[in-house]
Amino acid sequence: MMRYQSDKALFTTEDVKLPSTEEATHFLAEHPEIQYVDLLLTDMNGIIRGKRVERNTLEKAFKSGIALPISIYGMNIKGTPVEETGLGLEIGECDALCFPVPGTLSVEPWQKRPIAQLLMSMYENRETPFFADPRMILNRVLRQFKQLGITPVSAFELEFYLIDRKSDNGMPQPPVSPTTGKRPTNTQVYSLDDLDEHADLLTDIVDMAKLQGLPADTIIAESAPGQFEINLIHTDDAMASCDNTVLLKRVIKQVAHAHQLDTTFMAKPYADQAGNGMHVHISLIDSDGNNVFAASDNGEPNDTLRWALGGMLSMLPEYMAILCPNVNSYRRFSPEFYVPSSPTWGFENRTTALRIPAGEPASTRIEHRVAGTDANPYLMMAALLASIQYGIENRIEPPEAIEGNAYTQSQPSLPNNLRDALRELKTSETMASSLGRDFIDVYVTSKEKELEEFERTISPLEYDWYLHTV
Repeated sequence: MMRYQSDKALFTTEDVKLPSTEEATHFLAEHPEIQYVDLLLTDMNGIIRGKRVERNTLEKAFKSGIALPISIYGMNIKGTPVEETGLGLEIGECDALCFPVPGTLSVEPWQKRPIAQLLMSMYENRETPFFADPRMILNRVLRQFKQLGITPVSAFELEFYLIDRKSDNGMPQPPVSPTTGKRPTNTQVYSLDDLDEHADLLTDIVDMAKLQGLPADTIIAESAPGQFEINLIHTDDAMASCDNTVLLKRVIKQVAHAHQLDTTFMAKPYADQAGNGMHVHISLIDSDGNNVFAASDNGEPNDTLRWALGGMLSMLPEYMAILCPNVNSYRRFSPEFYVPSSPTWGFENRTTALRIPAGEPASTRIEHRVAGTDANPYLMMAALLASIQYGIENRIEPPEAIEGNAYTQSQPSLPNNLRDALRELKTSETMASSLGRDFIDVYVTSKEKELEEFERTISPLEYDWYLHTV
C-alpha cells in the first residue's frame, strides 16, 4: 500500500486562485429563484462528483470552502475508494477544503426545480492545491507555458451514442426513431436525415449548452446508428476548454434523459460499430497573438511545429494510459474505424495519430486523434501540453509525414491494452516531472487495482465457451 505524501514543491502561489464572494452575492441577487447549488468536482476518471447544498450555503463556499473527502481522487470507475492509493482509510477518510472555480457559477436549465451548478477545486489548505485534483495538475502545466510566453489554443470534439433506456438482453441498442418508429440498423456519416430524426433533442443540447455559456458549435451524424459528434469552439484558455468539455457531457446526458433516452461516452459500446473518440485541436500563440505553428510561405512546417509533433509522437506510448484509461478503451483501435495504433502524422490525413488540418497559415494546428471520450479532459490536455513542451525544449524531430493510408504504411506499435499502457506511464520520468510523481503513483495504482478486479471477473462468454466443453 502506498502512503499519501503530497509534494508541495510542485506548486507556487500562482496556482492558488481563490474566488471572491462578490460573485456569489451578485449571482444570488440576479437569481432569487435558485434553491440549491450543485458543487462539482471532476475525479481522475473524468466523472463528476460532489454535493448539493442549499442556497444559503453558497456564500460560505466562496468564503471558507466546502469540505469533501480526499478519497474522491482515489476512486475507481465504480466510485469505490482504492485503499492502495493511500487516500482512504489509512489517513482516516479525511476531508480537504474545496473552493469554487471563479466564473463557473451558472443555472442548470434542464432542472424542474431552480438549481445552479458550480465547479470546485480541492486544496490541502488555502495556500496549497491538492496534488491529485486534475484541474490543479493542468494548471501546473499551463503555468510552465505562461513562463515561456506561450498560450495554448484548443478545442475538443466529442462523439457519443444515444441509446435506448431498454437494453437488448443487457446490451445497449439504438433508440427508436421518433419519426419512423423504427430502430435504425445503419447510418450515413454527415447525414442530415439522421440529424432530423432527433432534431428536437440535438437542438436542445445546443440551446442548453449556450444557456450555460458553453461554446457548443456544430453537431454531425457519425458513422453508426445513434452516434453523433458535437464540437466546441476554440478558446485561448485551455482550462476553460476542459471545463466546457466536462460540463457539455453533463448537458448531453441530462437532455437525453429529458427526452426519455440515455447516452453513453463509453469508448466502444458496440463491437461491430465505431467507438467514441475525443479529438482535440491545439495551437500555440505568442504574447502578440501570433500562431507559432504558422507554416512558412512554402507550406513546410516550421521548427516549433515539427518539434511539437516530435514530442507528442515520441511520448505517445508514455501517456497512452491517460488517453485510454479503461479496459474498454483499447477496443476502439481498428483501421476501418479510423483509430490510429501507431505514432504517425500527416497533412489533412485522418488515418494518422496527429493530423494537420488544411487552412490558412494563421490557423495551423495539430489535431490529436487517439483518445476516446472516456478520457479525463484535464489530464489529457496536461499530458498533450507536457509532451509538446518536451518536444520544443529538446528539439525532437518527428518521423516523415505520412501520405495516403497510414494503416498500410506503419505497423501497430502503441500499447494495445491497459496493463502495458500503465507500465509505460509508471516509468515515464517526463510525465512524472510534469504531472507529478505523487499523482502518477495514485493514478497507476488505482487503475492497476481496477484492472485486477476486471480480470478476476468471469464473463458470460467464458461460460459459453468453457462450461460444458472442457
